[in-house]
Amino acid sequence: MKKWLNRLISTPNAASDDPDAAQAHPDADGDSSTGMVADEIDAAWYRWLTAAAAVEASPETEAAILERVERLADDPAAAAGFVPRVPDVVQQLLRSLGDAEASTAALARQVAQDVVLVAEVIREANSAYYRPITPVKNAEAAIMMLGQNGLRMLLARIAFRPIVNMALDGFARRAVPRIWDHSVKCALAASLMAPGVTAGVFESYLAGLMQNVGLVVALRVADELGGVPASPAFGVRLQDATRRLSAGIAAHWAFPEEVWAAILHAGDPGDAVLAQALAQGDRIAKLRMLVDAHVVDEDGALVADGLTSFQRRCLGKLASLDA
Repeated sequence: MKKWLNRLISTPNAASDDPDAAQAHPDADGDSSTGMVADEIDAAWYRWLTAAAAVEASPETEAAILERVERLADDPAAAAGFVPRVPDVVQQLLRSLGDAEASTAALARQVAQDVVLVAEVIREANSAYYRPITPVKNAEAAIMMLGQNGLRMLLARIAFRPIVNMALDGFARRAVPRIWDHSVKCALAASLMAPGVTAGVFESYLAGLMQNVGLVVALRVADELGGVPASPAFGVRLQDATRRLSAGIAAHWAFPEEVWAAILHAGDPGDAVLAQALAQGDRIAKLRMLVDAHVVDEDGALVADGLTSFQRRCLGKLASLDA
């Protein structure tokens, strides 16, 4: 796990493939969103996430869940034991992406070794995000469409998918698809926010994919201790606690300090630019999911107060994203 992540991260950060993201957007610094609005968004998202099976838990149960999560955060090696191995073909591709001499044809030959990867790459190139004029039908054309940075993001997403789809029971099992949907949306939104705060595009994407690993583990803990508490206030505290858990696992895997520190501090980013990009991406992704679920209005106060004009454009871009 450490080796493939280091190879992935060590590739020089490419510029975003999205032309809108390359523009300067000084209004994307999140100044329009107060901590109170961010907490309100977190609470609304948690309430929606857990509505199907949350329980009225006692304060003692809530405290026990948070205490267990904190203990896991202190032992990231144990928490990392939940993570499955990454397919060998992904590792080979990541090595090739680190080689500036690697041709599109060579990359296509490596992708062709795995029929699942072939389908994923072609599907991505034909997605609404890239909007090809004519359908892309082969791996080489798809790789040319994605570009190196787009391919790196796709491979990271493929590699992370088993992490949030780990074998689970109870409510955590039902929540995982929504959590994964948020991870993908958050990763893309964070990468789009990155240029505006001078953060690394791919590092922001990677942080967005990683930050929910702790939440999945925490929901599993809650299931073991009697169920997921319904309280939105508890949900805000839990999301804060799971940032530390996710950051601890990321540090254990030898992620660059800026990535795991961004996860740790996303709740209160301060001057840390990568944490700012992640916090903005997290907020946009949660609002996108709440809008799509008809929980909040896209023209409502929560969106208007929580997002800047550029972030609202990003909110619209996420509408067609398929996790």
